[in-house]
Amino acid sequence: MILEVIVDISTNDIDRTFDYEGDDVPIGSRVVVEFGKKRIIGFVIGKKEKSDFANLKRATYIDSPVSPEQLGLMNFMRKTYNLRYIDVIRLFIPTKLREERDPEYTRKFLTVDGTKSLDEIKQIIGNRAQKQQEAIDYIASNGGQFLSFLVAKFGVSAINGLREKGVVVESDVHERSTPLQTLKRDNKHVVLTDAQRSAVDEIMHGKGTFLIHGVTGSGKTEVYETVIEKMREQGKSAIMLVPEISLTPQMLGLFRARFGDDVAILHSGLNSSERYDEWKRLKTGKAHIAIGARSAIFAPLSNIGAIIIDEEHDTSYLSESNPRYDTKRVAQFRAQANGGVLVLGSATPDMETYLKATEGKYHLITLKNRISKHALPEMEIVDMTQEFRMGNRSLFSLPLQEALKDTIARGEQAMLFLNRRGFASFIKCKECGYIAKCEDCDISLTYHKEDNELKCHYCGRRYHALTKCPNCGSDQIKQGRIGTEKVVDELKKLIPDVRVLRMDNDTTVRKDSYFKILSAFGNKEADVLVGTQMIAKGHDFGNVTLVGILEADAALYFSDYRSSERTFQLITQVAGRAGRADKEGRVILQTYAPKHYVFRFGKNYDYIGFWKKEINTRMVTKFPPFTKVVRVLCTAVNEQDVVDTTRNIYKAIQQVEKDNGKFVYLGASKSPVTKMNGLCRYQILMRVVPDEFERIIEQIYAITDENRSKKCNVFVEINPQSMI
Repeated sequence: MILEVIVDISTNDIDRTFDYEGDDVPIGSRVVVEFGKKRIIGFVIGKKEKSDFANLKRATYIDSPVSPEQLGLMNFMRKTYNLRYIDVIRLFIPTKLREERDPEYTRKFLTVDGTKSLDEIKQIIGNRAQKQQEAIDYIASNGGQFLSFLVAKFGVSAINGLREKGVVVESDVHERSTPLQTLKRDNKHVVLTDAQRSAVDEIMHGKGTFLIHGVTGSGKTEVYETVIEKMREQGKSAIMLVPEISLTPQMLGLFRARFGDDVAILHSGLNSSERYDEWKRLKTGKAHIAIGARSAIFAPLSNIGAIIIDEEHDTSYLSESNPRYDTKRVAQFRAQANGGVLVLGSATPDMETYLKATEGKYHLITLKNRISKHALPEMEIVDMTQEFRMGNRSLFSLPLQEALKDTIARGEQAMLFLNRRGFASFIKCKECGYIAKCEDCDISLTYHKEDNELKCHYCGRRYHALTKCPNCGSDQIKQGRIGTEKVVDELKKLIPDVRVLRMDNDTTVRKDSYFKILSAFGNKEADVLVGTQMIAKGHDFGNVTLVGILEADAALYFSDYRSSERTFQLITQVAGRAGRADKEGRVILQTYAPKHYVFRFGKNYDYIGFWKKEINTRMVTKFPPFTKVVRVLCTAVNEQDVVDTTRNIYKAIQQVEKDNGKFVYLGASKSPVTKMNGLCRYQILMRVVPDEFERIIEQIYAITDENRSKKCNVFVEINPQSMI
């Protein structure tokens, strides 16, 4: 039998199968092969009777980590997104399975010798060996312990002494790694409302894709849980996706309270051992429910009854690093392949998603009311230009200042939202206009007061804080737009004894930091939580009665056709964190553009009104969902290489446009961020009408493949979430 093998090397030159002799192993098997002078891992994706090559080497079977259903999904992703085969395979395979060695993580475990009594053992040890006596007591009282722990606690000489005297038994034990901790939740039975029960019934008796459009606090999560429970009763598995890792502890707590160890977690925050252990639990059937961020869509489950995507509008579901893919589209394919349902949920659905629901392509389920007795929190819009005219130079308007003081005085909590981290988003010289930028990226550096340094938020490079302008020598250094760190600083000046937590990419670097921050806030160890979009979605804290939204118009004027949509989504989502329990909520939104239609609709939580206006604008201007935006991004170290590649691709696409006449727009230019991570960046943007998109994109893929080289990388993005 001839095995068609993809080797674990990610280069365009070998993005194809190689023939090896092998036993009749299943397609999807992991094998060891000789490739050149190396032994590497490969994956069997096909079999055949004959080969065009003689003297084939032999592949050695290891195991079968990939199912036929997953192989079908891989082929779909390869074709749809023009991906290398091995890059797609790696999405499905834990890192530990890319090594020839045994992925099982074992540790030395010591127990007391059971053939002797404890008194006999202590006599053998002797009274003079006090540390050994303490160690044997500890081992006996705990039923054994890992060697590394005992060495750290009692010292290497004491433990080696016990081993030499033969009073302990040593064994190899597989230790299951413990993933991210969960926020505790009571396992209480919740009686569904009529609307929730109707939603569950419609999903369980329907087919295809469902959109649950429910206001914040309307009980979407309970619907998700009940659907999964009913799927499990039918012997089916389920996948639950959340947009942020920060949401995972809360969601995992809810699901584990209800489903116990039948739940596994998959996301990028796990180390390799944790990820392998959770993957294995799903693969072997010890768990049937996968929860996590977008990577959980590749969970090794079979017979999937439901795939649920919470906050489906969130941009994190679109991968913008290699391999690039749209999680929602992948989920739809996988749900169909398993005969299951796809459930999308949001208070502010993506424009295209809601359009499909209105057209009948998706089943629309509406949850209009909150579960709590209270209505959505009242939103007050504060005109910051008026505040400035009145002499208020604070980050906080006068209404927000008073509201913060009153809220804290009542023993309640507040959340302050600003979608920009750091202390100041740029540093500028007032004398010559110099702006501090990253040497590897065409991006202004952000000042972080806590570390007293400048950081690039794109490549992570750090620089010393400026005291003088490196261009003119002036000490007139001005800090630009504020970030979350500045908000905390100003808040402490306003209310000196306030207890504040901050949640952004800077405070959540360490493992379990999400859990620690959210747990502390949930336990009322802080009065105010300051954060970026991490705090805007999904979190449920019953004691939060005030939400302050700072610089609400900051994203309105980005050169992005979705700027209004994203602003509406953010303010609606973050506003929904207030008043979710028995206490009424209040929202104070600060803006310099109070008359903008986004805030007019946002104040009344009028998604339908906003959607109608925005969708009409998109129709007139021919932006998605009425066209597809395609970006071809070219990057290279040498600018001339990227210029030449971009020019060649552009000329070829121009011919496609001439032949088809299906382009609304086509243009080439430098990217808005012209340099990132030391690479020069040029782009080609086009808008394509949907009716012949599939045919046109195939031609574009072929053109980019021809022009990709070792000197210049080329990426194709469909409806990219970022245009930088």
